[in-house]
Parts: sequence; structure tokens; C-alpha cells
Amino acid sequence: MEQFQEFVINHPFLWAGVIVVLVALAVTEGLRRFRGQQPISVQQAVHLINTRDAVVVDTRSAADYSKGHILNAMHIPMAGIEGRAQEISRATDRVIICYCGAGTVAPQAAASLRKLGYTEAHALKGGINGWQADGMPVTRK
Repeated sequence: MEQFQEFVINHPFLWAGVIVVLVALAVTEGLRRFRGQQPISVQQAVHLINTRDAVVVDTRSAADYSKGHILNAMHIPMAGIEGRAQEISRATDRVIICYCGAGTVAPQAAASLRKLGYTEAHALKGGINGWQADGMPVTRK
């Protein structure tokens, strides 16, 4: 314990940086939860697809989409999500599930759709990688 205290005393800028990063992470997570931007799990996504006829949107590149995607997913790359929102659904209360490769881009796509008035736009936690890790199928059709 003495070594730890000595380390903290001898490296105040390092510890200040660690504290700043931790506070920033806490604030970011708090804002996500407050705004309802928490990604949904694979199980929640399957439930929404089966019970509420959710529209699934793949935001990855065309090459990644052709390698495998969720059955019946629409391919709309992130760059075109706002301009092609009407193709996803004309009903702004329709459930939309966006996904990417690892779950880092889809939250931005869902947020863009929510700004356009789509109140039920969600991001898939873990993206297609999380989907496959949970044993869910993908297709190339």
C-alpha cells in the first residue's frame, strides 16, 4: 500500500488524467442512459423483430454486407442514413434496429434517426459480431 501511495504522490498529472477520463466516461454513460441511447441486447432485438416487426438496418459497407448480414436487413451505410430515412420507414413510430460491425457506429445511426423523429430507433449492442457471438444466424442473400 505504501508503494501505491508513493506512486500517486510522485505522479500527480498521471492520476489527474485518469480521474478526468473516468469522469468523462461516467458523464457519457449517464447522458446515454438519460437520453435513452443505451444499445439493446441481441435478445431484445430478436424480441422486437418477432413481436413488433422491427426494421433492421445494416450500416456497414457494401463489402461487409455481402459477407453476411441479419436476415431481411436493409443495407443503408451510415453516410446515407439521414438522406435515406424515408426508405427505412415512413412511420416515425416504427421500431428500427441499426447495427454495424462491432457496435460503435450503429448508436450514431440510431441517434441520427431519432433526430429525424424516429422515436423507436435503437442500436444493436456489439453489432453483427455480438449477434454472431450469441449464436444467431446471418445470411448472404
